[in-house]
Formats: sequence, C-alpha cells, structure tokens
Amino acid sequence: MDETLDAIIVGGGMVGAAVAAALGQAGMSVALVEGGAPPAAIPIEAPFDLRVSSLNLASQRLLEEVGAWSHIPEARRCPFRHIEASDTAEKRHIRFNAAELELPDFGHFVENRVIRRALWQRLDALPGVTMLCHARPVAWVPGGHRSLLELDDGRMLAARLVVGADGAASHTRELAGIATRDEEYGQRALIINVRTRLPQQDVSWQRFTPAGPQAMLPLPGHHASLVWYDSAEATLAREALDDEALRLAIERDFPARLGGVEAVLGRASFPIRRRHAERYVRARLALVGDAAHVIHPLAGQGLNLGLQDAEALSRRVIAAFHAGGDPGDRAVLVGYARERRPQTLAMIAAMETFHHVFTGAAPLRHAGGAGLALAERMSGAKRAVMRHALGL
Repeated sequence: MDETLDAIIVGGGMVGAAVAAALGQAGMSVALVEGGAPPAAIPIEAPFDLRVSSLNLASQRLLEEVGAWSHIPEARRCPFRHIEASDTAEKRHIRFNAAELELPDFGHFVENRVIRRALWQRLDALPGVTMLCHARPVAWVPGGHRSLLELDDGRMLAARLVVGADGAASHTRELAGIATRDEEYGQRALIINVRTRLPQQDVSWQRFTPAGPQAMLPLPGHHASLVWYDSAEATLAREALDDEALRLAIERDFPARLGGVEAVLGRASFPIRRRHAERYVRARLALVGDAAHVIHPLAGQGLNLGLQDAEALSRRVIAAFHAGGDPGDRAVLVGYARERRPQTLAMIAAMETFHHVFTGAAPLRHAGGAGLALAERMSGAKRAVMRHALGL
C-alpha cells in the first residue's frame, strides 16, 4: 500500500484484460487481480473449445489497438461475411452481406480462451501492468483520493480507480453494494461442437422456432459451433444423448443447409438468464462486461457489449490521465455510465422483443416472421441495423 496505483482491474477475463491492456499501454500503473491461473498456451492443433464468441468489427478494432489481435493465429479464427435469420419454416428471412456495406467481413468467430490468451500475451509486454493471480478481493474501502482493496492473501492495494470485470457473479459488485435485476427465461442453451461435411463456411445463421433459436457459428476447417435453445428439460435430455444419437437429432431438427454433421466433438449447456446492475459506477469504482450486464445470448452480442464498455471506460480514463487529471474522478465515471447504460438497455430491449415474439403465441410468431420478411426488403434499414450491430 506504499504505492497508489492508477487502476486496479478485478478479473482477468477478456473484458478485464482488454481494460488492463488499454490503460497499461497508455502508461498507467495497473494491477490485474485474477482469481485463477494465467491462461496457458494453446497448441495450434488443439481441438476447438466449446466457448466461442462473435467479435464484431468494433471489438476487433479494440483488440488491434491494444496490441492483442496479432496474437490470435489465423488458424484459430473464422471470418463471417454473411448473416441470415429466418422463421421456423425458413420461408421468411433476412440476409446481410458484408459487401453491401463495402466491408471485407462482419467480424470473426474466435474461442474465448484464444482471445484471453492473446490479451495476456500483450499484458506480459507492458511494464506498467502487474498480474496478481490466484487472488480475490475480500474488502473494498472507497476514499476521497483513492480506494483500498484488500485481497484474500492479506495484501492491501490502493488505486485511484477500481474496475470490476469479474463476471456475472461479480464479487466486486457485491463489495460495492450494487444490486442487480435478474430474470430467468426458463430455457437452456446447448452448445455443440461438430465436424461438418462442408468445408469452412463464411455465413452465420439462426432460425427462430417456438422452443427457441437454433444457430450455427462457423469455425475454421470442417468445424462449426451449434447453439440449440429449448426448455431446460428438453435440453438436458439432448445433452445426455450419446454422440451418434445427438448427431442424428441435429441432422433431423436443424436446417438442411447445415450440410450434414460427420461427428459430435463436444457439448455443454447453460441456463438462459438476464442480469443488469442497477448502477455501473460508485465512488472510484466502475463495472464493465458481465459484472454490469448479462443479456440474452441469442444475438451473440454479450462479449461485444463488454468490449464496448472496455473501450468507453478506457477512452475516458486515459483522456483524464493524459490531461493530468484524476482517472477515478466522479465526472469521468459518470460520463462512462451515461454513455454505456442507454446502449445496453437498448440491446436488452431488442433481445427481450426477439425472445418474446418468436417464442410467444402463434400470432406473435407470425408477426415476427412477417417483420423479418419486411426488413429484408428495406435496404436502408438493414444497413443501419448492421452498422449498429458492428459497433460502427
């Protein structure tokens, strides 16, 4: 505690590591507190992990700016240039093409562990960033000019800013006394890694069914990640099937355009819920990523929202630091919250609408399908939607 750091980041996941990298390369003194071990190296030939994220162009740009993108091997990322969404019968749909926006692609699908490893490789090269692994905060004491953070190993840290990036069950949020509003959707999502008959695709598609969406996320080579939403009972029953029975269920119930599944390589499921912090900031403390908000994953925007938090907070904090000001000043943090909270609320509302329309009564589902077909014919609206989704 002899030294007052510029910032302490609690949580070394993708969003927390992105904040640490941005602040560290700006010349700030940063401590990254991570409850687990540092990410291990990933052999280029390693099987694909189940946890995959969609990185839009804004997220990719942030990773480039903090020096992490170059650490993501091309063999572990898959660009997507087309996005399709349809109703159950696939007669009404909307399609997006990157070429319509004069873009090479919409972004990339990358395993979470690969993104995190790339960010930590960048952190290793930043002398102003200290990584404290196998450590968790047990007490937070705000002050006029700095906050104190006590760790479970007895160390006491002091900083002008504390950033809570420790996930949906954030202990930092709890220590700060920030409540959340939660909602359970009564659904589970089954994530399935498969080997496909078709070679690498560049299209991400989703079909809305009364039980929940079905989605395909392309991966490099003859691989894809499938997401199958349904009731908890139905999902757990599918998860318990043997590989061949699950493969046959996929080929029976997923759209034929998947092209066929040669093998099921892995599966896991998780419950669908929403969680939103009632506030994003306290005195000398800010929440980012899942610590601030967990949204319905049907559009795959959770990580992108978190990285947008990282960019917005870092931008304001670095500007204050470079101007000789206080990076944890109330005006800096309030400005961050005022920028990010409305955008997150808009995304939550959009996801709620999609969920309730396409899993609702037949008239609602019919209206949802008609809406897709109408939107497909409105080129200007399509471009506006895509630019927003890409963070542009």
